This record gives sequence, C-alpha cells and structure tokens, in this order.
Amino acid sequence: MSFAENLAAIQQRIQEACGRAGRDAQSIMLLAVSKTQPAELIDEAVRGGQIFFGENKVQEAKAKIPACPGRARWHFIGHLQSNKARDAVNLFEMIQCVDSLDLAREISKRCEQASKEMPVLLEVNVAGESSKFGYKPERLLAELKELNSLPRIAVQGLMTIPPFATNPEKARPHFRRLRELKAQCGEMLGLPLPHLSMGMSGDFEIAVEEGATIVRIGTALFGQRPRFGKNMEAM
Repeated sequence: MSFAENLAAIQQRIQEACGRAGRDAQSIMLLAVSKTQPAELIDEAVRGGQIFFGENKVQEAKAKIPACPGRARWHFIGHLQSNKARDAVNLFEMIQCVDSLDLAREISKRCEQASKEMPVLLEVNVAGESSKFGYKPERLLAELKELNSLPRIAVQGLMTIPPFATNPEKARPHFRRLRELKAQCGEMLGLPLPHLSMGMSGDFEIAVEEGATIVRIGTALFGQRPRFGKNMEAM
C-alpha cells in the first residue's frame, strides 16, 4: 500500500477508536515516526497531508530536517543525551523524552541561549522495565514542581512506551496508569496537562481509548524501515 493509503487507514482506525471512547478524533495528533526514512518519503508524506514527524536520533535529524519540506513539524522522541540538548532545542518544537531533572535543566539552559521556550513531555517508565529509560512514577512526582519551575521548560504532559506484547490489550493497564498519573500531576501543579503521548503501530487504538492525545506511528505508515550500513544504524 502507498503512504497515502496507509495514512487513510490509520486515520480511520483512530476515528473508530475515538467513537468507542466517546472522543473527538480531532483531539488526536498523529505523529509519524520517520527514523531512517529518507527526505523524499517525508516530502511525499507532507504532500499527502501528514505534518507532524518524530525522530529519535539527533544526528540523523540534523542531517535530514534541512532537506525536508518547511511545513513539516518535528518532535524528538528518542533518548536524549545532555550533550545533544543544544541541537535538539534548535531542531525540534517538542521534546517528548525528558527523563531526569538534569536533562530538563540542560534543555532549559540551551533554550535560554536560543531565546525560546520548549514544550516537553516527561517520559515515564510505567512498567519499571530495567531495559527502558524514563522516570519511575514516584521520582517524577518528587521532582515535578522543580521541573515545572524551570524558566524555559513548558511541561505539557507525559509519555510512555509499554512493554512489548503481541496482544495490544496487555498495554491497556500501562496506558491507564499513565492517564491516572497525568491527572495526579495536574492536581499537584494546579493546572491540567494537555498531552499523553502513548501508543504505537501495534497498540495505538488501545491508547486512544485510554486517553492518548499523541500516537507515534512508524511501520504502520511507512512499512518496514529501510536498512542502511552500520554507520547509519548507529546514528
């Protein structure tokens, strides 16, 4: 299937999931995960109506974004090292993977230098997997007010990646826990947080039913990712 056909199918599935949950499909941002995808395919996607894209490697994005259409809007969704924060601040309009106070401080500092404010999502390791990055819920709650007080950081919500499972229903408790944690964070801060970034190609419908406002879709839109040499894979 073409990208346009895949996009239409995903949009239809989001619409149906919203119908089951009594939600407005317009409240869902479809973020196309474009890692390893060439600029030519991004151009095709933009011409087909897809505007929001997610990258997870700063070096790859630094090379790719200038070659892509100016209408494309970019979020960073991978693990961000502090020494890449300056480039991330310059390249992206949202960073979805803040997983420590030190990283948040570095982003805030780089934003100060760039005279901009950065919307961020706080990444939560809801399942406590040792192989994944992200805040433990209790540490997030302990550091939340300090995170929110940083001058150039705008905390917009939470993000998670649940444990891999072939049955998407197994992700539901993790998505539900993130939704509950977001509400708890909103109560602590005295203001609602607008975003929950959760759900990927295999489980995004469950995520929408549980309150996702951003779903991150890669293979279901683009197909299997192209494979490059070792140098590209390491970026």
